[in-house]
Amino acid sequence: MSERRLAPLTALSTLTRRPRVDLVPAVPRSPLPAEPPVAPPTPSRMVDNAVYSDGRRVATPQSAEESREELGLGEGRLAWLGLYRPGPGELGSLAELFDLPELAVEDAIKAHQRPKFERYGATLFVVLKAARYLDASEEVEFGELHLFLGRDFAITVRHSESPDLSRVRRRLESEPALLAKGSEAVLYATLDAVVDGYRPVVDGLATDIDEIETQVFRGDPGVSRRIYELSQEVLEFQRAAQPLTGILAAITAGFDKYGVDEELRGYLRDVADHVIQVTERVEAFRLQLRDILTVNATLVGQRQNEEIRELTEASIAQGEEVKKISAWAAILFAPTLVGTVYGMNFDSMPELHWAWGYPLALLAMVGVSVTLYAVFKRRDWI
Repeated sequence: MSERRLAPLTALSTLTRRPRVDLVPAVPRSPLPAEPPVAPPTPSRMVDNAVYSDGRRVATPQSAEESREELGLGEGRLAWLGLYRPGPGELGSLAELFDLPELAVEDAIKAHQRPKFERYGATLFVVLKAARYLDASEEVEFGELHLFLGRDFAITVRHSESPDLSRVRRRLESEPALLAKGSEAVLYATLDAVVDGYRPVVDGLATDIDEIETQVFRGDPGVSRRIYELSQEVLEFQRAAQPLTGILAAITAGFDKYGVDEELRGYLRDVADHVIQVTERVEAFRLQLRDILTVNATLVGQRQNEEIRELTEASIAQGEEVKKISAWAAILFAPTLVGTVYGMNFDSMPELHWAWGYPLALLAMVGVSVTLYAVFKRRDWI
């Protein structure tokens, strides 16, 4: 938790004020065409707006201004405003009405913030990362939630579909004694909903990792890509959940200083225990995926070595066959050569009319063939 100075609302105040028009001397002009119709104002992104007294809804104002007025009608009242992806102008109006810190409002407008917990005087600003598991695509979807908490107000700014804060509101409205504890009860219930939303994500990731292990040992060629994608999801989930440990530690450290209700202290400690369990499992997932990736690389290497060995054996076998064929071709070449020479029909050819020519030619062909066979046999070519 960090203490930060309240910055003046000079920049945000201009979001809700009209620009000043400088007066200039009138100059005769030709008639101007009619002005185009003014675009209707941007609709409010207010999802719910309620004022509570002793934990019970006493008013449902139509605007933030009415909520501010309702707070002045009694002691111990709490205004809870829920917004979904509001524009800069709407957040600027809330900043003026509830004296919100400018730096925190700028973070809420830009979104894409890391989970954090900051105290600006009497106002708390909390950023949370929600997550939900999509069964259809087997992916994890992340969302962002901002909370402004003061003595008599709670403003929630949601930039994603999860978590469902209407369920959080219904839960607190069903427990007036808890909601009567003020904006800190809203903080606890929201944290509890975000952390409870992590459990299906953990279960979904565990199932995905089991499937990946099966794919690895089955030799699925696409498993490497899935391991990488799942590792990225686990890493992003870790970035969302791990900072909650520090946030809850900072809240716990301020229990005595800010007089947090004893019952809320127990609830927040329970949430902190759940966060520790989630972060430990996520860290185990990260290490498990790292080991799976190593095993997959080893198995891929073994399969490649086996394929290379089979190719080598096939190449050697082919070489042996080529040697045999070559040896027999050489053996058959000798008689073929002699037969070819004596097969030429020339009258003046030497030894053509010799009586021992035919037996000698046959003997030469057999002798050369036997000699070549013996040579190739000794060299294991045959």
